[in-house]
Amino acid sequence: MHSAEDIFNFKATSDECIKCGKCIPVCTIHQIHPDETTSPRGFIDLLGAYQDGNLELDKNAKDIFESCFLCTACTDVCPNSLPTDMVIEEVRYDIAQKYGIAWFKRAFFILLRHRWLMDLMMKLGYTFKTCGFEDKPKRGGMIPRFKMPIIKSGRLLPSLSKKSFLNSYPEHIEYGKNKKVAIFIGCLANYNYTTIGDSLLYILNELKIDVTIPKAQKCCAAPAYFTGDFYTVEKLAKENIEYFESFIDDVDAIIIPEATCSAMIKHDWEVFFRNRGMDMWADRAKELNKKIYMATEWLNNETNLKELLKSRDIKMPQTVTYHDACHAKKVQNIYKEPRELLNQNYTLKEMSDSNRCCGFGGVTMQTEKYHLAELAGKPKANMIKQSGADIVSAECSACRMQISNSLYNENIDVVFKNPVELIAQALKESKGE
Repeated sequence: MHSAEDIFNFKATSDECIKCGKCIPVCTIHQIHPDETTSPRGFIDLLGAYQDGNLELDKNAKDIFESCFLCTACTDVCPNSLPTDMVIEEVRYDIAQKYGIAWFKRAFFILLRHRWLMDLMMKLGYTFKTCGFEDKPKRGGMIPRFKMPIIKSGRLLPSLSKKSFLNSYPEHIEYGKNKKVAIFIGCLANYNYTTIGDSLLYILNELKIDVTIPKAQKCCAAPAYFTGDFYTVEKLAKENIEYFESFIDDVDAIIIPEATCSAMIKHDWEVFFRNRGMDMWADRAKELNKKIYMATEWLNNETNLKELLKSRDIKMPQTVTYHDACHAKKVQNIYKEPRELLNQNYTLKEMSDSNRCCGFGGVTMQTEKYHLAELAGKPKANMIKQSGADIVSAECSACRMQISNSLYNENIDVVFKNPVELIAQALKESKGE
């Protein structure tokens, strides 16, 4: 982990760059916009000039720094392990301080800070969903799309569930007392892709593992972190840490079926507090990490799920290609575990570059810079098509939202499923359900 001095000293990071160019071929924005200024070494050169007083943080610089997808591909290959993603996250705070945060982002972050308000808005959204959201529109005929000034393309967005995952189950569920886990569900899985949580509960029931569904959990704060709203990050992270501490000794693990949420909690919370001199909070986040896992990571390594799937002796007819979410493989080194579990019942067909970013990129990319997200999504969609698989899987609902839209725009008939959904489906099939 880089020190606070590393993160805040843009000039030092810039000076350490040896200009080898290894970051260029893997950079998501450079792949679709081949300009030296929008490349990792371009970003850090400009950051060094900004800190040196040789570059004004004007709207042109703002546009450049907001064009990074924060996919961390550059840090993955950098011989000096330069924290390019982290320094860009820091300059986005400076941008937010100088230019403010757009009204629709501020409104969204208010919802993230107040679960009850988010619940209310999502209920209203579900009530009026025919005016906007549609998860799987039929081809041909009228297709409801979500249109407003910040989303100009009328593109495919996930549907809203009638009832959130957190509000659908009791807080404590006894399945067999083999072990006990808590579930951190993530906002998209809570409100949109609720079958992820349903499937995870089904798996835990099959394993006879008791479950706690902590009702007061808040957003992990990743959307705010990548946008520069550090007030929201601090508030949500502190509230979650205090809440997790209230039950962490009563569970064997907190499992998270979302790569972005898991990376934020396991990695970025500690980094955020450490970089701001809040070592007590950083230490508390670090202590919690001993029991925090991505769902497939824990299920594969800490349970007999793999053996159970193998013993059921069921071969599913669908073929699966696996997309490595940036926050899973690059940040947490988790990529073998979901494949090992899926391999027991499905035929895996690897795409040509499973590690390439899908192009989600965060709130700003999905709203003000959607044209870049769209360009980044096309190659991934076509890799999926060329794999010949029926299903594309990744343990990340942000990837699900982006890839589903990319597949739809490219007219590719492939379904996206979280690996826990596929595992639960195989278990159900083996029982004739």
